[in-house]
Amino acid sequence: MALMMKPHSPACERNQAPILAQLQSHLRHCHRVLEIASGTGQHAVYFASAMPHLLWQPSDLSVHHAGIKAWLDEAQLPNILPPLLLDVNQADWGVSAVDAVFNANTVHIVSWSAVCNLFAGVARVLVTHGVFCLYGPFNYGGAYTSASNAEFDSWLQARDIDSGIRDFEAICELATAYGLALQTDIAMPSNNRLLVFTKVS
Repeated sequence: MALMMKPHSPACERNQAPILAQLQSHLRHCHRVLEIASGTGQHAVYFASAMPHLLWQPSDLSVHHAGIKAWLDEAQLPNILPPLLLDVNQADWGVSAVDAVFNANTVHIVSWSAVCNLFAGVARVLVTHGVFCLYGPFNYGGAYTSASNAEFDSWLQARDIDSGIRDFEAICELATAYGLALQTDIAMPSNNRLLVFTKVS
C-alpha cells in the first residue's frame, strides 16, 4: 500500500520558528498540551521535537487525521500522542485535564459561535493557572492592523460571511467570561499576534 504524502503548509513553515520562541518561554513549566485544530500536523512535530518536556496532544476533525498521522509516523517522537477527534462545537471534547492549550489560525476561519465554543471548551479542559496560547491576526479598536489583513478579511468573508478577523477586545471579553485572563499580547511576523491567557477561575 502506498504511503500517504505528507500535507504541507508554507505558512506553518514560515511562522513555526517565531511561535516556538514564544512557546518555549510561556510553556516552560507545562507538561501536557492540547493543540486544537492541528491541521497538517507540522506544528505538532516541530514544537514537540523542540520541547521534549511536553506531552503534545494534536487534535482536529477526522478529515485531517491521515495527514497528521503521516507527519507523526515519520517523526516517531515519543512525546506526541495520536491525533484526537475534536470538534470545538461538541459539548464533550473527550480530553482529560491539561495545563496548556495551543491554537493557531482558527478563530478567523470559524463562526463566532464556534469561537465561543472554543473558549468554553478551553475553560473546561484547562487546569487552574493553565496557559492558553492563541495565535493569529486580530483587529484593534475595530481597525485592521495592516492593508494585507484587510484584504485577507475580505477574502474570508467572501467565502464564509460568518468568518473574519476578530476584534482583540471581543476576544478578551469572551476570555474573561470563561475565567481566562490575558497575560500578554505579543506582536508576531506577518501582522499576527500571540495572545497568552491563564485560567484564573
